Amino acid sequence: MSTSLGQAASDVALYGHWICPFATRVEFALHQRGIDHELIDLPPSAVRGPDFVLPDEFVEHSPKLEIPLVRVGGDYLADSIPVLEWLENRVVAPALLPSDDADRRLVRDRMAWINRHAFRPMIGVYYGTDPDVISQASEALADALAEMGRWTTETGWLAGAEPSLAEAVAMPIHVRMAGLQRLGFTGQLTAEWRAHGDRCRTLAGWPGVEWSDEQTDEFVGRFEAFRRKRQSQHP
Repeated sequence: MSTSLGQAASDVALYGHWICPFATRVEFALHQRGIDHELIDLPPSAVRGPDFVLPDEFVEHSPKLEIPLVRVGGDYLADSIPVLEWLENRVVAPALLPSDDADRRLVRDRMAWINRHAFRPMIGVYYGTDPDVISQASEALADALAEMGRWTTETGWLAGAEPSLAEAVAMPIHVRMAGLQRLGFTGQLTAEWRAHGDRCRTLAGWPGVEWSDEQTDEFVGRFEAFRRKRQSQHP
């Protein structure tokens, strides 16, 4: 892989799909930073039909055959958090990663925390089939969002005085909250977390990832169908 830095914001492609939360992170960051890019619509493996043909370059450069994959020039990288940082180095555009070392550590620490403590239970809510498991995931997600809300009390943002890559990592939770609630998330959202969502909806990157009512319906319908199938297999 090339190590050249500072490529202009052109010749960038994202292999992704709106229903994938990991692709949403990257799509938000690209829009928020004003990076022109081509979106190559490629569903995650769980959504691909049996006849779906993967592009050759995707097979070559995505080790797990999963999205998101990003191309900058002739170089490729997969996996959302590494991609977010890679784009900061590779593409000249307004940054979402601070230049100060201590501030960068805070952003990175909180990205990792969100990935571990919020994303896992979020996925547990919609992939859950047992009501008790869904309830436990819902409680864990509510606890994580309350903690993340507390981070915002001083500045309004998750890691510092302005939006950062921490917002990009958390953005899919805001995007799919209505769907999560229909699929079993019953946690109370704190005033701080709701206010963070309101601020995120004013950002330049939000329109690029916001779901329509039809997308929320499709998301919910897919996982309701998934649950019915699992329950029929294990009555």
